[in-house]
Amino acid sequence: MAFNLPELPYSKDAFGDLISAETFDYHHGKHHQAYVTKANELIAADAALQGKSLAELIRSSKGVLFNQVGQIWNHSFYWLCLSPEKTQPSAELKAKIDEAFGSTDALLEKLKAEAVGHFASGWAALVLKDGKLEVTSYHDADTPVAYEGVQPLFILDVWEHAYYIDYRNARPNYAEALLKNAINWDFVSQNLDGRGVERADQKAEEMA
Repeated sequence: MAFNLPELPYSKDAFGDLISAETFDYHHGKHHQAYVTKANELIAADAALQGKSLAELIRSSKGVLFNQVGQIWNHSFYWLCLSPEKTQPSAELKAKIDEAFGSTDALLEKLKAEAVGHFASGWAALVLKDGKLEVTSYHDADTPVAYEGVQPLFILDVWEHAYYIDYRNARPNYAEALLKNAINWDFVSQNLDGRGVERADQKAEEMA
């Protein structure tokens, strides 16, 4: 066996106009699948890579392999960060948000600014670092998994393929729409336990 494309945790038409089924067809079914396929090809060619998890490979690889496994994890986590139904931060998370940013709305504005201001492709993120919430971003296939002491809570894909079908080149509209209407706060709150990395991790079995 190898790495697999994880199932979406909702139907492709669950978000209506926020994220179209066509976007999921391409973003999940084509782009995410392509990273899985390429990673499996690379791993099949090197016995030393087999049997390791995404997180292990992210932390021990660079170049082409890092790009593939980083993107598999990032996308897997991103899908879990989204919800077609409105949710709210837990009391514990809300207290941390208020302490760090003043309010949830202020956090969302900071995340939007990070997403819109991030040059070229990448990811806007909310992480827990040294016990405090921090908004940051990662370029290309870079991922919070690669950094010691960083606990991922939420990420937003700002690669153009994440939004072009529905929003064309208007990244600000995409960021605002998803941040205000589609965050899975239950999942974000759950990640305060420090186990966010493993929730999107996979272990590849040895391949014959």
